[in-house]
Amino acid sequence: MGIKSKLIAMNFLQFFVWGAWLITIGNYWFGTKQWDGAQFGAVFGTMGIASIFVPTLSGIIADRWINAERLYGLLHILYGLVLFYLPQVDNPSSFFYVMLLAMCFYMPTIALNNSISYTILKNKGFNVIKDFPPIRVWGTIGFIAAMWLVNLTGNKASEGQFYIAGVSAVLLGLYAFTMPQCPPQRLIDKNAPLTEQLGLNAFKLFGNYKMALFFIFSMFLGGALQLTNAYGDVFLTEFKHYPEFLNSIVVERSTIIMSVSQISETLFILAIPFFLKRYGIKKVMLISMLAWVLRFALFAYGDPATGLWMILFSCIVYGMAFDFFNISGSLFIETNTDAKIRSSAQGLFMMMTNGFGAVIGSNVAGWVIDKYFTKPFTLATDLATELNTTADNPTFLNILKDFFRVNITENGMLSNEVLLKNWMGIWLTFAAYAFVIAILFALFFKHKHNPSKIEHINH
Repeated sequence: MGIKSKLIAMNFLQFFVWGAWLITIGNYWFGTKQWDGAQFGAVFGTMGIASIFVPTLSGIIADRWINAERLYGLLHILYGLVLFYLPQVDNPSSFFYVMLLAMCFYMPTIALNNSISYTILKNKGFNVIKDFPPIRVWGTIGFIAAMWLVNLTGNKASEGQFYIAGVSAVLLGLYAFTMPQCPPQRLIDKNAPLTEQLGLNAFKLFGNYKMALFFIFSMFLGGALQLTNAYGDVFLTEFKHYPEFLNSIVVERSTIIMSVSQISETLFILAIPFFLKRYGIKKVMLISMLAWVLRFALFAYGDPATGLWMILFSCIVYGMAFDFFNISGSLFIETNTDAKIRSSAQGLFMMMTNGFGAVIGSNVAGWVIDKYFTKPFTLATDLATELNTTADNPTFLNILKDFFRVNITENGMLSNEVLLKNWMGIWLTFAAYAFVIAILFALFFKHKHNPSKIEHINH
């Protein structure tokens, strides 16, 4: 197997082992376990918590003591073993800590995957800028493939998604030991100040008004980045509560429909150089923020029948919303920071978006959904009206039994309280949040477009 093929396989599996559960864990949490939304927000925030400190620590280890490919392999094996245990957890509090452990093993592998790929390509005489993107795109394909596999095998709401990811992670871990060696570089003097060794010099950038503003907006937008990952598939799946939509393709193949977002992502990557050169980083990031507004608003009004086009268009818009912010933001760091702290600054960007932003966004969103957009029902007639049907509809009665696990008593009461989420209100609130961020960004963030800097990066 050629070196590019080996790297393609590694990148494919890197995101396959994440995509197998990331989009569908909400169905397992709400549908199978029937746990509450506030705790789910905390669980989804474990990725952010792990992103704050673990990648930095693993980077130091790989730079000083252990070959990167060995550390990468070990972390994936440990990640896989934790996923095997996850289905045994029977309460949301324990689930949080087990998932946090899994994320502490997985999140640093994203950066290590890039580092290993760069090192191997350079050592083999390849052009990283030219040759890495076609390799990396297979990571997104791996993510899509995992989503399709989980959906088509009927595991989108079962513990099977964690077993699929776990087996694949262990195999990837073993495969990593066959990769060319990437020994420690030891570029940082062991006697250097601790702040330098930990990459903390980048925090000096907060002393610059423009950079500080950029990082603050990155954190606020980072709060929105994971919302559709956390709730998108749950939203589509819960159309099964409506008798008119029960057997729709949106319900049965929700994960495949969500994968349109990742397919779109691969296409919009190709458009970024054109948009950056023509409009500049600020306008491209603003386009991203407005795309998030459109993404959420389309979900708010979409449905599996006449509104199916809105759901599909929302998934297409996701590619622009996600790529334009992440890649243009990374390029802003590349062109506006000193070379000595550039890597640390990139880490700080990821910390603000995937770390603090994701933690705050996930927890606040979970609390808001539970507090303001979850409605309890105790009367069968009230619930039937909410679901656009009647209390004696046979399909409605089956839905009560199969999905809500309740029956109707003699006096028309439900045997247990049923909770329904107001998805339109949820998505419109998210859209309003993204719109406010976009307006504030347009008003306060000042940046002059310099096409020559973009040309320099492209070449």
